[in-house]
Parts: sequence; C-alpha cells; structure tokens
Amino acid sequence: MNLPNKLTVIRILLIPVFILILALPLDWGTVTIAGTMIPVVDLVAAIIFAAASLTDLADGKIARRNHLVTNFGKFADPLADKMLVMTAFIFLVELGKAPAWVVTIIVCRELAVTGLRLIVVENNGQVMAAAMPGKIKTTSQMFSIIFLFLNNIFFANIHLPIGEILLYICLFFTIYSGVEYFYNARDVFADSFGKD
Repeated sequence: MNLPNKLTVIRILLIPVFILILALPLDWGTVTIAGTMIPVVDLVAAIIFAAASLTDLADGKIARRNHLVTNFGKFADPLADKMLVMTAFIFLVELGKAPAWVVTIIVCRELAVTGLRLIVVENNGQVMAAAMPGKIKTTSQMFSIIFLFLNNIFFANIHLPIGEILLYICLFFTIYSGVEYFYNARDVFADSFGKD
C-alpha cells in the first residue's frame, strides 16, 4: 500500500475515534485558550478532525505528484472525506452548534454529487475533477467545523462568529458547486429527458 493510501486509511481509522470521543459521556472539564472557554472533549475532537483533514490535504498531493493514483485511492479518498465531514456536522447539530437545515442541505448535496460521480465514471470512464467552487466548499467546511468545535477561538473576544460565517459560506458554495456539477454533467441524463 502506497503512502497516499496509508494516509487515507489513517483518516478512515480516525473517524471512529472521533465518534467515540464525542459520543461517550466524557467530561474532562474546560480549558481557556485565547480567552475562549472550550470543553476539553470538543478541543480533542477538533484536533482529531484537523489531523484527519491534513491527511486529506496530503494524500491527494502526494498521489498526483508521485503518480501514485490507484483505484483504491479514487474510491476511498472521497468516501473518507464525506464520512469525516458528515460525522462532524451531525455531531455539531447534536451539540447545538450548527443548524440542522444547513447540515441537511450539505449532506444531501454530498450524497447527490457522489452518486453523480459514479454515473459519470460509468458512462464516460472519467473521474469528475473538483472545480474551484468545490474546493472552496471543502476548505470552508473544514475550517467551519474546527471553529464551531472551538467556540470561535481567536474571534470570540471580538464577537465575530467566524464558525457560523464560514458555515454559511460553505452552504453557498455547497449549493453553487452542486448545481455546477450537475449542469456540467447534464449529458449523462440526456437519455432520461429526450423525446419519446
């Protein structure tokens, strides 16, 4: 197994650890960082999420730079990303830190685009590359999740809800990039809406 695939597997293995930290009735108290009080459980969860996100950043770059792209990587890398992000957002809803309606739209878009990618690969034999709006969506997702878990650390003292702002930026690019993906792949549905 090459290095990018190992990083993807590490990210997948971090997901159950992330779930256990948040799901078990753990109370490790709170810590104050930069004037912001944060439950230690949320801090640990944010660190795990950030570490897993860094493996996502690294594995794709290493795979492309060193020509180590594999079918396992094509399958597991985006799956691991979606599992990690969806898990984090669901816990943020449970913790009252993210609105359920926003997370529902994000989760539905992720599932729809994943399904679309499968159809495009089956019909055209090509993987849909991530466009810039999708990359902005992913980046804003990850930073939003971290700041929401950390109670807007570094911005709480100036009353700037950076986590929420990033969440709504993420929502905008989630919808925009989802529409763009479907518009650009509209030819794969031509057989469904043609003349009878």
